[in-house]
Amino acid sequence: MNAGRTARERARAELTEEIKTIARRQLATDGAADLSLRAISRELGMVSSAIYRYFPSRDDLLTALIIDAYDALGEAAEAAVEPDYDRPLDAWLAVCAAVRDWARANPHEYALIYGSPISGYQAPQTTVQPASRVPILLLGLLDRAQADGQLVVPGDAPEPDGVLAEQVQVLVALAPGVPPPVLVRTVIVWTQLFGMISFELFGQLVGSMDPADAFFDSTTRQMAAFVGLS
Repeated sequence: MNAGRTARERARAELTEEIKTIARRQLATDGAADLSLRAISRELGMVSSAIYRYFPSRDDLLTALIIDAYDALGEAAEAAVEPDYDRPLDAWLAVCAAVRDWARANPHEYALIYGSPISGYQAPQTTVQPASRVPILLLGLLDRAQADGQLVVPGDAPEPDGVLAEQVQVLVALAPGVPPPVLVRTVIVWTQLFGMISFELFGQLVGSMDPADAFFDSTTRQMAAFVGLS
């Protein structure tokens, strides 16, 4: 009986992955807004009602794809950091490069998580932890740099006050050793990193910084200095 349940679970897991694979192909051809469970069921040769046992709605399937994309990006970023790295700057640059490499290799999944909002879709709380993997990784690098004496707070980084001081407390809990001015700058850098990648992927750098290799390398080094890594 246990073996039978295991076989059923394995078959369900395999079909779930097949559904998501077809859905990713749909993302590439039709976009997230036109993701269709019925079309996927037709491609699988299933009756349309059967697919709802795996994903009760389009939004459930979208959520699964979003979580997979965030996790894949997080794994790529984490794999770029050598376990025994000496210089946080090198690890920081490696993470930034890994994020860009993943985005360029998976543009449709990148667009799913960092592109235009999907009409009618509201991401559930279950997407928050996967989405946090890369920023938590960067904050960890800064926390270690601070502990190792390799983080210097830029002299022109203002101390946050008012609402900003309250908001930054969320990051203080994740990287308690990093000074608040640097934490604010980390969020600035975070938005800069993904804005730069989006500009590249969506063709906004054509005619200027295209190809973007040298621009990306220069910018990520300047962003590292902006948060106090040298």
